[in-house]
Amino acid sequence: MNSITVFIAQYFLYLSVFITVWYWFTCPTSTRIELIVRLAIGGVLALALAKIASQLYYDPRPFVTEHIKPLFAHAADNGFPSDHALLISLLGFTVVSYSRKVGATLLAIAVAVGSARVAAHVHHPVDILGSFLISAVATVAGLGATKNARIAKLWQR
Repeated sequence: MNSITVFIAQYFLYLSVFITVWYWFTCPTSTRIELIVRLAIGGVLALALAKIASQLYYDPRPFVTEHIKPLFAHAADNGFPSDHALLISLLGFTVVSYSRKVGATLLAIAVAVGSARVAAHVHHPVDILGSFLISAVATVAGLGATKNARIAKLWQR
């Protein structure tokens, strides 16, 4: 069971990126452009918010505070927020506005990865939940930015 947990915690990130790239290649060109813009804006904002959050809240990793062995080697740094959960949930929250099925799949992967990282003793649940919250905020901001750009484009006509 530990090997499955480790595999999910470390490698399902790549599955989510693959699914997102696959979806990007299969959607219409106009959607591709908007999706990549939303991902870029949301990604930059999510990274900035995560950096700020990590400065405001320090959460030592469970294997440090509870003196337990993690299931895989990891730096003993700040665990808040989880980078893995941040990226995968950002992909899921962004894609769900285009395809509920693909977006929900990505969000399910994000939950699985977050749960596996908690089970592997490299994150606390708050690290995962914080990542989901940050990526949701960043996604909404990216959505707002692209909608505003679309409205501005209509005014130019």
